[in-house]
Amino acid sequence: MDISHDLSRVKGKTILITGGASGFGAAFSARWASAGAIVIIGDINPSGEEVAARIRQETQNSNVHFIQLDVTSWTSQVNYFRESVRLSPHGGIDAVVANAGINDARESKAFEKPDADYLNDPNPPAPTFNTLDINITGVMYTVHLALFFLPRNPGSEHCESESVNESGRDRHILLLGSVASLHPLMTQTPYTVSKHGVLGLFRCLRISAPVDAGIRVNIICPYYTDSPFMQAPVRGFLAGVPLGKIDDVVDAASYLVADTSCIGRSLVTGPKLPSTELTGANEQEGPIWECYLHDWEPADVFTRRMLTAVHAGIKVRGWAGWAYDMAGALTWPVRQWWNSKPQEKPRRD
Repeated sequence: MDISHDLSRVKGKTILITGGASGFGAAFSARWASAGAIVIIGDINPSGEEVAARIRQETQNSNVHFIQLDVTSWTSQVNYFRESVRLSPHGGIDAVVANAGINDARESKAFEKPDADYLNDPNPPAPTFNTLDINITGVMYTVHLALFFLPRNPGSEHCESESVNESGRDRHILLLGSVASLHPLMTQTPYTVSKHGVLGLFRCLRISAPVDAGIRVNIICPYYTDSPFMQAPVRGFLAGVPLGKIDDVVDAASYLVADTSCIGRSLVTGPKLPSTELTGANEQEGPIWECYLHDWEPADVFTRRMLTAVHAGIKVRGWAGWAYDMAGALTWPVRQWWNSKPQEKPRRD
């Protein structure tokens, strides 16, 4: 697919990137800082300060900042957003990239192969879910705060799918999903569950956020990507399997960040693959595809059927049913109070 874009459109925009000190986050930070964006890296690792300093030097952009951030801490997230507004030259936030995430292999193994004695241990330990804490709770905190701060971005306007916003200001949430958002990764249950959750968040907000707050919401779902952070066991498991490239992930994210007409878009990145089976031609399929582009239709069909059934039920019950339900609703507190009262036992003479 064509993802050509004008990266100069990110110049002067304040972009927050959680988990921005390594992996995709660090690559996003460097690319957008080189185009003149104000980049504010949030990461739990204090080495993020060194990453920010390196990017400042390499890009000659002094507006690259680091704020230590624990995404699982509500207080830490609030401080991150408040400090980002203070650092922003125009006093607002244009884009929030919810990138922070982990995949704890030991946690996955412990979940699927319990080794505690739950039958006899007097205090059996609960399984840990750091993956869910970071990938779900952390992302929900980030997005919740973004929904508050983005509409308050000075000079920003409601997003418009038919045109590019020329004001220079934006309201954008970019979510980082995964191929695990679309397909289960065997033996990686917590990670798969968390990334399915991120996709569910996207599918909810891509409809409501543009209407309610003028915020555009997009998601990218990278396949296994060849990066310095892919560990040897994973590389061994994927031996012989084509891998995605980190530059393609950055290209997809940059397209969504730079083009303000992108609203509700979902992109998958992966390796370039032969498309012979699809087209009969010996060609290469690009590394970026659109996913969930046409799921509006089945969702609308389901909604329409549900509404039809509900309306039919209402018609059959008529005003008598409405009156009965209203009476029940109005008397519900009294009935609850009455049912909670201690009942007197009958006397025996």
